[in-house]
Amino acid sequence: GKADRPVMHDTEPSGTGPFLVVPAVAPPAPAVVVATGSMVAAAGLGLYPARQGDTEMRRMLMTLGFPLSAMAASTQLHPVWWLLPLALLLMLYPLRAWKDAPLFPTQPGVLEPLPEHCSMRPAPLVLDAGCGLGDGLIELHRVWPDARLQGHEWSWPIRWLCGLRLLAAGIPARLSRCDMWQQDWSDYDMVYLFQRPETMPHAAQKAQAELQPGAWLLSLEFPVEGWTPHAQWELEGRKAYLYQPHPCAEPQDDRR
Repeated sequence: GKADRPVMHDTEPSGTGPFLVVPAVAPPAPAVVVATGSMVAAAGLGLYPARQGDTEMRRMLMTLGFPLSAMAASTQLHPVWWLLPLALLLMLYPLRAWKDAPLFPTQPGVLEPLPEHCSMRPAPLVLDAGCGLGDGLIELHRVWPDARLQGHEWSWPIRWLCGLRLLAAGIPARLSRCDMWQQDWSDYDMVYLFQRPETMPHAAQKAQAELQPGAWLLSLEFPVEGWTPHAQWELEGRKAYLYQPHPCAEPQDDRR
């Protein structure tokens, strides 16, 4: 017959009841511990310099910079994959636009005092030079509902997203994908800017050369050095500066 095989019997220690079988949990691999610790430490290191950012977006980017750098240094991905974020960045912000301000939105309500400080003809033609995702155009429409709004933006994905956003909000505006510095400002009753200190001298020179008598230059956050503003105010943590490069006694209603 078949060879006898040993028979295994369940046994219980006396007075202890059935055994409780607990699966063994392997301790975390040292590499995981080191990577997690590095990410936590990097996030902590990023908190202090992030406090120096003057907007929520800047603070978030500065906080994430350290842990993302640590992750990039520890990953085993092929280096070519790190070119993908760069490609996306260049698509959103072409090299030609790097000299201008990054994507900083106009806060809701910050332009509310504008009609108190300037007068314009009915249905004025107003340009948001560097309109981004359309926050400035939305605020301009809020304070001047009958204005004919136009926006210039160099990045085609951002210009496309701006168009969708304005369409959803029911705000009529003419958007152009173009270099705002190459466009003629002579037809506009007002040009609105949210730029950088480095580009304001160029904006002032262009406004001085092209804006018609009675037209306005409105700058959020950054003044024009050497110019005396017609009006200025501060709301929502932002300062606004209103200039009229060529004042005139009477509104120029015949401009087209």
